[in-house]
Amino acid sequence: MCTVSFVSANGKTIISSNRDEKVLRPTAVEPRNYVINNRNVIFPKDPYAGGTWFVVDENGTVLVLLNGANEKHQVQLPYRKSRGLIVLEMISSSSPKDFWQEIDLRNIEPFTLVLFQNNELFQLRWNGIEKGSIQLETNKNHVWSSATLYPTAIRENRSNWFYSFLESNPEISETEMLHFHRCTEEENQENGLVIDRNGELKTLSITQSVIDKNKVSILHYDLIANKDFETSFLII
Repeated sequence: MCTVSFVSANGKTIISSNRDEKVLRPTAVEPRNYVINNRNVIFPKDPYAGGTWFVVDENGTVLVLLNGANEKHQVQLPYRKSRGLIVLEMISSSSPKDFWQEIDLRNIEPFTLVLFQNNELFQLRWNGIEKGSIQLETNKNHVWSSATLYPTAIRENRSNWFYSFLESNPEISETEMLHFHRCTEEENQENGLVIDRNGELKTLSITQSVIDKNKVSILHYDLIANKDFETSFLII
């Protein structure tokens, strides 16, 4: 939930996410199909709060969470609800893009959402006071890093790594994007794509969705258990 990339290449939409979390947090349940509000959704589940940071619905809508908004915020506990549960409320609505205008986020910790819906891309942000919504171009590539873990200068460095990688790899695929998320700046355990900060805060997993016409593939790689999970379905 702390590094997210969006890439459009060769007719495919590739969305990848690295989850950075405290190692004391319970191991996530690998992606499974759930029915919420009569909607089929697939997501890896955080057993601590029951929510998720990456979810795909039966229509190929993808919603990905990053902690924090524009800048690092002061934590003001207790919060009313986990941000991962907000993700599930959004994806189980009839239209996450429209539901964003309605949802009550008072006393919810700041966050950023990357929403891909009906071939449109949005950055949705809640800074603790107000919501923001920006529509982004889907024929361009985008990257986000969590403001809670990475200061502005580091986020800019990570963005440069992303665009440099794309420039040096003109034929981008889902495999290459997994390589970017797994191997970029491997020696930089503080701010690389896969972090390990004193064994207390680590990149726990990488999750990716690939939308190719009416086929959606989902890959989830557990970096701690060193095991992966893959599934796919057709959009009817």
